[in-house]
Amino acid sequence: MADAEADRKRSAPPAWLLTGLRPQPAPVPWAAVVRASIALAAPLAVGFALDRPAYGALVSMGALSGVIGDTADAYRMRIINIAVPQLFGALGIMLGSFVYGTDWPAVGALAAVALVSGMMSTIGAVASVSGLLLLLNSVVAAGLPLPKPWWVAPLLLMLGGLFVLALTLLAWPLRRKLPERVSVADTYLTVADLLAAAGTDAYEKRRQAVTRSLNTSYDLILARRARYHGRSGSMARLVAQLNVVIPLVEAAPAVHVRRRPLPDSIPAAVRDLAEAVEESRTGGTEPELPAPDSPATRAVDSALRHAAAVVHNAEADAYNIDDRLGRPAALGIRIRRSTRAVLFSGTSWRYGLRLALCIGLAQALTSLISVDRSYWVALTVTFVLKPDFGSVFSRAVLRAVGTAAGLVIAAPVLAEVPIGWWDVPVMVLLAALIPALTAKGYAFQTAAITPVILLLSDLLSHRGVGLVEPRLVDSLIGCAIVLVAGYLLWPESWHTRIGHRLADAVADIADYVGCAFDPGCDGSGVTRTDQAERARSRLRIYRDLSSVRSEFQRALTEPPPVGTRAAAWLPLVVAVERIVDAATAARVRVNHGAPEPAPAEVAEIRQHLRELAERLRATEVLVGVRTELPGDEEGVLAPLRQEVAAARAIASPQP
Repeated sequence: MADAEADRKRSAPPAWLLTGLRPQPAPVPWAAVVRASIALAAPLAVGFALDRPAYGALVSMGALSGVIGDTADAYRMRIINIAVPQLFGALGIMLGSFVYGTDWPAVGALAAVALVSGMMSTIGAVASVSGLLLLLNSVVAAGLPLPKPWWVAPLLLMLGGLFVLALTLLAWPLRRKLPERVSVADTYLTVADLLAAAGTDAYEKRRQAVTRSLNTSYDLILARRARYHGRSGSMARLVAQLNVVIPLVEAAPAVHVRRRPLPDSIPAAVRDLAEAVEESRTGGTEPELPAPDSPATRAVDSALRHAAAVVHNAEADAYNIDDRLGRPAALGIRIRRSTRAVLFSGTSWRYGLRLALCIGLAQALTSLISVDRSYWVALTVTFVLKPDFGSVFSRAVLRAVGTAAGLVIAAPVLAEVPIGWWDVPVMVLLAALIPALTAKGYAFQTAAITPVILLLSDLLSHRGVGLVEPRLVDSLIGCAIVLVAGYLLWPESWHTRIGHRLADAVADIADYVGCAFDPGCDGSGVTRTDQAERARSRLRIYRDLSSVRSEFQRALTEPPPVGTRAAAWLPLVVAVERIVDAATAARVRVNHGAPEPAPAEVAEIRQHLRELAERLRATEVLVGVRTELPGDEEGVLAPLRQEVAAARAIASPQP
């Protein structure tokens, strides 16, 4: 029996592969399903009605790009996410059409576009999607015959993207303010759950949810503010409501350290505020709260009453709340900053060169070798090797699996459905699968997109079911190119970056500790008298830790030894998060009556944190660090000192 069980485990697929093949739990976005069906099928119907099926296919291709790029919640962000990448997609289709049917010019042009695309990916989310469409459409146009003259195809693709945008904006009059307000209300709900979990084992999970919710709310509001030239009263009020929840978040660690749960009336009061924010209610009464009995509960009481006053007041910024978002810089300044950062970033150049090398090899195989290869090889490289989309190795494997599944769907369609009006209802069904399966994982998204692209390609090339087998071979070749030239040849792909990112977070925590207990200096000679700066520093640290968590999740999908090494970092990641909570809790206790710690004790803790950060930067594995950290066991910094010692102990490998 034991031998059979062992054989079963050995023959089972590896854990990193099962992680990608296991569908993620996510609801079906029915609005997006309907929108995708209409956006991709309607252009085909118009194309057949006008006896221009190729034109309809190009409009649907543009709509497909819009559907894939529509990943935001707030409508103003969705406009940017759909419209801006369409401009780069049109540029890509134009560049690719100029080198269609050529050999070396096509190789050089697509490699250059890949370099730019890869470097753009390091700027941000919108730039990443824009770079993807720039390269994607260049590859397609270099491999498929497109209608003449040269401006027709770019115009039709942009028309498809605008069609998706128009469908998206149909609900704007009814929901234009909903995403931002709902997001802020959701932040209040997560804070209520955090306070309810204080003193219990569920606290860590709730704190991570609060960090994600705060990041999302601030990002949504920042994107909306970027569209305003002046100050918006409703936006200022939302910013004020979001800002005043920060003191509640900062008070939570102090309560958690006590290991005594709060009365149920306190989380309930925060949930009432969440409801008031979502419904935009004003004029409510002050919450009835139990009398505080410690510095920690006094901090919660003070923060909660202040938050209630701001939420219930109809005037924006009634308490002159500091706007932590700040006025965004002018568009030209942001473009210059981003360009300068990309051009002088070693990471940006490495991403771009890696993508350019793989695209050059794929296009060389297509253009220079006299075998029946197609644009699908470079297309596979484009999707797999987007450097900001996660693990290259696992994406290559999942791409092959997803493509095979997509071809199983596409084969009977191409074999049995003749080109004509029957393509319209078929596209309605196939397009609906894209948003429905995208949330399930990368392999599922690939399986949904593959038959749609093949159906549109057939309308342009008229090859029918003959497309299926070559496309599978092309996908496997593209994945092989990525694994060799985009993964094995780049040693940085074999290592996790968790340690380096965690070291940066620990160094920032050391500065935060100095800022929290030495109001005159942040450790670098910069004077700070503004309490809001402490909140900004803490939020920045939690964003850093969120980035560490993302890198940790990415590394877990890598094959051994990277994945197994990544798993070893999890306890230290949690320990560092607890250090931030302990530092914040100590500061809150001092604010509400606890004695200030001795400067020498603060300096010693900072020194230990810097030492830990330096050791983490020096190696890719956990390292030994001195763990003795004596001090006043009754002082306000005792919990912080214990958490720092615990983190250093975790960082030391066990014998």
